[in-house]
Amino acid sequence: MTELHRRIAAAQGYVELGLHAEAREELAALPVAAHGRVDVIEITLLCLMGERRWEEAFALAAKLCQQEPSEPGGFIHAAFCLQEMNRTAEALDFLGRGPASLRTKPEYFYNMGCYHAKLEQVDKALRYLRQAFDLDPSLRRFARKDADLAALREHLHIGTPA
Repeated sequence: MTELHRRIAAAQGYVELGLHAEAREELAALPVAAHGRVDVIEITLLCLMGERRWEEAFALAAKLCQQEPSEPGGFIHAAFCLQEMNRTAEALDFLGRGPASLRTKPEYFYNMGCYHAKLEQVDKALRYLRQAFDLDPSLRRFARKDADLAALREHLHIGTPA
């Protein structure tokens, strides 16, 4: 394994552990040319999101969407950042304009459900959330604790947080 790959793998591991400062240290040691790599951009984006630096994270996610327009990850992250900045209608629009491959991801349907719920569009929210749960039943566990869905819990039959 090269030093470059070791540092990227270490940074990814730190992100998974929620150790964003450590991940950034690994990334900072990379050659400047490596910072344009998609995997490095994604790790940096996850660090920014973990640090709740939503505007910077959105800018990086939008860059990722331009760099990889057929990949769903950048669109999911960009929309999430917009939502966290209380720009829910923009988040909904951004995610809706993503590539067709998004519509195979349970996260797409879950997030669309959350955004519609925030906009008090209950019927649309429920429709998207049911699709998300059909694709990934484990998302029901997250829905129980998701503040965006508190008003919909009785409709979803998911109970309240433990």
